[in-house]
Amino acid sequence: MIYFPKNFVWGTATSAYQIEGAWKKDGKGLSIWDDFSAQKGKTKNGDTGKIACDHYHRYKEDIALMKAAGIKAYRFSISWTRILPSGMGEVNAKGIQFYSDLIDELLRNDITPWVTLYHWDLPLELEKEFGGWLSPKIIYAFKNYAKVCFEYFGERVKHWITINEAWVVATLGYGQGVFAPGKISNEYLYLAGHHLLLAHAEAVECYRNKFQTQQGGVIGMSNNCDWREPKTDAPEDQAAAQRSLEFFLAWFADPIYEGDYPEIMRKNLGERLPKFTPEQQAKLKGSSDFFGLNHYTTMFAEAANGNFGEQEVYGNGGILEDQDVHLSVDENWEKTDMGWAIVPWGCQKLLLWIKDRYDNPAVFITENGCAFEDEADDSKRVNFFKGYLGACEQAISAGANLQGYFVWSFMDNFEWAEGYSKRFGIHYVDFDTQQRSPKASAKWYTSVIQNNGF
Repeated sequence: MIYFPKNFVWGTATSAYQIEGAWKKDGKGLSIWDDFSAQKGKTKNGDTGKIACDHYHRYKEDIALMKAAGIKAYRFSISWTRILPSGMGEVNAKGIQFYSDLIDELLRNDITPWVTLYHWDLPLELEKEFGGWLSPKIIYAFKNYAKVCFEYFGERVKHWITINEAWVVATLGYGQGVFAPGKISNEYLYLAGHHLLLAHAEAVECYRNKFQTQQGGVIGMSNNCDWREPKTDAPEDQAAAQRSLEFFLAWFADPIYEGDYPEIMRKNLGERLPKFTPEQQAKLKGSSDFFGLNHYTTMFAEAANGNFGEQEVYGNGGILEDQDVHLSVDENWEKTDMGWAIVPWGCQKLLLWIKDRYDNPAVFITENGCAFEDEADDSKRVNFFKGYLGACEQAISAGANLQGYFVWSFMDNFEWAEGYSKRFGIHYVDFDTQQRSPKASAKWYTSVIQNNGF
């Protein structure tokens, strides 16, 4: 029997665009994902989030499923354009009402809300007006939006996440162009990442100065990272794995915990990497009450020595060639239907890497999960969770300050460019009839929560 600490947080997670639907209802404005997914060829099968799981209309039913599954915490995101339809300006009362009702329903069912302010659905008007995350104007637009959320929901919400996976926003949205808003540039991604960090810092300062003492909550950021294992014991491959982790996780975590980008990024990128002013560094350093981590897989890293295959060059540049790293996986590793390798020990190693690099912060795994087509016994998903939760327990035993774990995702959803074809949820959703039903993994996860072990 493996046990977790007494107050360990057990939850599930979703994001607004992936489940809510009601894309233009009750005054909601359009986001970059509304625009991007409507463009031909941008998503698999042309799928969009116009209806998704219809959570906007069925949230009470969904929360009843959470309660039945024993879920203690629910991480969801707020749609910026439901609150401020154009990104700025007048507050949409009906949007406020929806999230207020959602929060109240969670609390009535003894489920703690964890709220993400930004999960990729930037108001389209801000992208059109000044280029979204490429403009410093976005910093104060985000701060204003965050302030509205703190004002309306902060008395009931005690756990805030400013931005989800800034690496994805910057790299896939502004570097490779495979996610909204679809820009391709070997400079844009670093500029977008810079503004994401500064927006986070301004929102945190606003919360701490005006709301935190009175409301008694905590605030942080969730970053994603796959583990990078050296391909060999050779010093150059050891260094390549470290570089890859620094270009991935430390890109966003170092400024928050150390006040600046990793030295290797400054060295390799030169003038392509924006610089923080001393004032900005002061706001960034220490701007997280916890370390939010989204983790899914592991890859081998080795020194590329400038030799890249065409398929390895992301977008128009950036990332792998900036790192001079080649990535691969073991052909014997089991993989999910997304092609992601299942390597639980990589999760353990990453948690200990965070422990050592950032002085053992309180860590919450805010996303971990797997995509498998539905099977009657759901054994692949159950085995995935057994492996990764076992790795989490081993990391805790080795001293990692892991305090919570959120399954991605609560239910099947619109999985961005992958459309509706992949199954991440522990609840099945029929997108034609909107019927829901629990998978075997949901029942297994319930037993873990109830027994605090497995």
